[in-house]
Amino acid sequence: MKAKQSLGARLAEGVSGGLLRVFLIVVGLFWLVPTIGLLLSSLRSPEDIAASGWWKVFTEPSQITFDSYAKLLENDDITSSLLNTVWITVPATLLVVIIGSLAGYAFAWMEFPGRDWWFLGVVGLLVVPVQVALIPIAELFGNIGIFGTVLGVVLFHVGFGLPFAVFLLRNFFAEIPRELLEAARLDGAGELRLFFRVVMPLGGPAIAALGIFQFLWVWNDLLVALIFSDSGSQPITVALQTQVRQFGNNIDVLAPGAFISMVIPLAVFFAFQRQFVSGVMAGAVK
Repeated sequence: MKAKQSLGARLAEGVSGGLLRVFLIVVGLFWLVPTIGLLLSSLRSPEDIAASGWWKVFTEPSQITFDSYAKLLENDDITSSLLNTVWITVPATLLVVIIGSLAGYAFAWMEFPGRDWWFLGVVGLLVVPVQVALIPIAELFGNIGIFGTVLGVVLFHVGFGLPFAVFLLRNFFAEIPRELLEAARLDGAGELRLFFRVVMPLGGPAIAALGIFQFLWVWNDLLVALIFSDSGSQPITVALQTQVRQFGNNIDVLAPGAFISMVIPLAVFFAFQRQFVSGVMAGAVK
């Protein structure tokens, strides 16, 4: 005969079941409210936006129009800045992932003089604020002729993204069983073959998590891009900020531009959320 549960046990069971799921769904929907509001605002005319809130669309669906997106495509500043964002984000993400993976493997499994001290130096770079390096690096980039270019913005993001990448991947790669690597070496695998055939497949979740972190940071960056880019290399964040300064009521361009700037990183995150969770949890359980 099943023992009678106490009131506290029944409440705990109820909370951990249906009630908890409902609560999490409500929290998720509440988190999406700004995105939904921005989407509906981008589908309304400036007159409707000035007259009422975005929720008015549910009672008057005739307000929905794609004129703002058509006007956005005619705005050369926004379209070119969106392309610049891609040219900045993709190389900055790929370089950090590739270099961070190679360095993480070297720190985890290769012996070289001062390895531990070099790794401590990498860890120390994690606490260096971005703001401290803005002026010195701006002067350096100006002296070598890349200040105000896409290359300069990419290099800055790569430089500040690598310490975290090396730290994350080194700790993940160090959890790979030594016997597996030694067996591959006995089969004649060199370091590069060992890295690409054994370590990289096993490190997929951590690499995916790192790629998402780096992509989101670079795509949404405003401070670095505002300082290191000019009118020809500015990303979407700077272009939208410029539109606000020059055309304070230019909502028919700002709303669709801001939504596109928001929805792309959201799509990337949801597309790789399974790998992201696996990478974040990597090493938590042995």
